[in-house]
Amino acid sequence: MADPSTPDGRPPTAKISDVITTFRPSRRFQPESSKTSVTSLDFDDTGELSVVARDDDTLHLYNCKSGKHAKELKSQKYGVHLARFTHNAQSLIYASTKQDDGIRYLSSHDNSYIRYFKGHTDTVTSIALAPASDTFLSCSRDNTVRFWALNSANAQGQLNLHAAYLCAFDPSATVIAIASPPTQTILLYDSRNYDKAPFASFETRDFEQKYTPQTAGREWSKLEFSNDGRNLLLSTNSGAGHFVLDAFDGVLRWFCAIDSGSESSGRTSPGDKGGIAGQGDACFSPDGRYLLSGCGRNAILVWDVNSPKNPEKILRPITELPGPGKAAVVGYNPKHNLVCSADKDLIFWLPDPDLAP
Repeated sequence: MADPSTPDGRPPTAKISDVITTFRPSRRFQPESSKTSVTSLDFDDTGELSVVARDDDTLHLYNCKSGKHAKELKSQKYGVHLARFTHNAQSLIYASTKQDDGIRYLSSHDNSYIRYFKGHTDTVTSIALAPASDTFLSCSRDNTVRFWALNSANAQGQLNLHAAYLCAFDPSATVIAIASPPTQTILLYDSRNYDKAPFASFETRDFEQKYTPQTAGREWSKLEFSNDGRNLLLSTNSGAGHFVLDAFDGVLRWFCAIDSGSESSGRTSPGDKGGIAGQGDACFSPDGRYLLSGCGRNAILVWDVNSPKNPEKILRPITELPGPGKAAVVGYNPKHNLVCSADKDLIFWLPDPDLAP
């Protein structure tokens, strides 16, 4: 495997379009038990650290510069899922999976709790941190979306919405997207006036019926805006593919198709109970041009969403990156050309210079 860093300890940097087809596994981190799975993945703002939550009630921090495991944090009493860095790399928020349905604010420096965010009465299904402030959103199976600030244990606001299981901020933090799979609707709110009616509503019924009729209104796994603000990803656990919408008008730009015969990620979709939790197996590259996703086998697929349009709006992968295991969770480092994927093992991927065009 390739060394995960340059001689001075920094992950290599290059134009994404020059290296996107050359990513190969570089480091593999295995849990002590083969029964343990990674359920969520995140990076800090600097790209130096990554964190994964595992279903054995532990958090694990990794140094992306050195390619090494940095720290284990236990949450045996409360469980852990949807771990997210705040804008301070030494603090995290995450959803409880046991005891209650609260969100915990943890100092990773000394493994002590800073604050508890209580109010949800059922499982938290999504957490989204605002890009440049200490505001965050949480969705739950209790049919509420709550607005929080890190400096207060009390919710700043609340929306009562049926099955609103997924949420995301746009890059400017002025728009909030909230998705309800059963109603096949994505609602857009002004983040400064979220108590007002949504300013846009995107209906997914028609294109779901066309491309994923067997799982329409189900198996939604993630909402994500591209960093250029142009596209909105609605990823699915259907095994058939993912939807890329125009972030301004909700028109379908692409159905990013996964080859027939592929399997789903095998993870439970937000809102469903039982099985192994996840956070979606797809993500945009930092430049917004590429979509990366697991495909149920030992590989990561890559689509170029800037490809010329075609009438069917079906986009095929431009490459398949071979790996040592399934990618049920996928993330692209925000500052460096480093991709992480996980199922049971966590894999660091780096561009292989021998494969450069």
